[in-house]
Amino acid sequence: MSTLPLAGIRVLDLSTVLAAPVTVTFLGDFGAEVIKVEEPGTGDFTRGTAAGTRSPYWAQEARNKKSITLDLRTEAGRRIARKLIPHFDVVITNYRPPTLKRWGLDAETLHELSPHTVLVYVTGYGLTGPYSDRGSFDRIASAFAGLTYVTGDEDRPPVRSGYSTIDYMAAYLGAFSVVTALYHRDTADGGGQVIDLALYEAGFRASEDALTTYATTGRVRERLGNRNPQIVPASDFTTRDGRRVSIHAGTDALFGRFATVMGRPELAESPRYATRAARAEHAGDLYATIADWTAGLDADDVTKLLSAAGIPASPLMSIADIAEDPHYRERGTLVTVEDPDFGELPMVSPLPRMSKTPGSIRSTGPALGAHNAEVYRGVLGLGPDELAALAADGVI
Repeated sequence: MSTLPLAGIRVLDLSTVLAAPVTVTFLGDFGAEVIKVEEPGTGDFTRGTAAGTRSPYWAQEARNKKSITLDLRTEAGRRIARKLIPHFDVVITNYRPPTLKRWGLDAETLHELSPHTVLVYVTGYGLTGPYSDRGSFDRIASAFAGLTYVTGDEDRPPVRSGYSTIDYMAAYLGAFSVVTALYHRDTADGGGQVIDLALYEAGFRASEDALTTYATTGRVRERLGNRNPQIVPASDFTTRDGRRVSIHAGTDALFGRFATVMGRPELAESPRYATRAARAEHAGDLYATIADWTAGLDADDVTKLLSAAGIPASPLMSIADIAEDPHYRERGTLVTVEDPDFGELPMVSPLPRMSKTPGSIRSTGPALGAHNAEVYRGVLGLGPDELAALAADGVI
């Protein structure tokens, strides 16, 4: 097996829920040694509702991590954290800036303590700015980034994405920034640096041309349901079997093929629909025509007909659909791993796929504090009596 590309990189995960720890999961998938710090007795939020348990969620998102317990709310715990940090290439946290300052884990203190370490701060609003002291979660970040405002039907209140989309988008940015900073450190002798990533920024980066359009025209992007204001047709439609199918035939060439598949080739030649601008102007009538056509076919038939003609289309997939879909399985987007509590457990594979250095799942989420002795003795050199005393005091 090829050496994993991040083998030899050691990461200290001082975070919880959700963007920051998932950033570390991505790094662990590609070989980084990850030490996850958890609160003694209870553990991370994603473990589940009972203290110290292991949920299927934990099994996936804490995979390839080692667990140690440490109470950062105590000065003794914070002293140990500061002793650990110089032994790590990367440290990631997501506590609020006032808490970090009070605990002596702020960027200035830690960079001075360990100049070679890449310090990653994934906070709600960033380390600077008038809102930097505020807390946030995915829902709040989506609201602040403008994503929730534009999501939903135009005649109904906005809705948030059904998944923690911004948390995962921020995790992608976080992992990218870590690898970039490590490359700079190790190829340019640039030393460590501070990565300051606000949760909302990941969502705002996905706002397409909303800002530039507003700046140049004054137009505010509004909700249009499943439609795109500039690309027509691109929407979702109900089929004969009561399912929904998503269709994108927004270019002139794609629409010409789509019209032929529908048995209405004359639509592509009509002045009302021949160009993208014309279709956008007459979207209502065109969508009604498409809806009539999809209503006479099952979702799978619509997908097959359009895919055969080179037109992008897919049923709206539930997780049950995804779990049984052959493409997910045969491509390896889903993998099944053996878990000590859940047996054979399907989960998302390490992404992206890499031809020479693919990621791997070497272990699922660990038991609480399973690696206390390994880390505290191996990294800090603490003896059994010292560990016992720290445990008795509730520090670990």
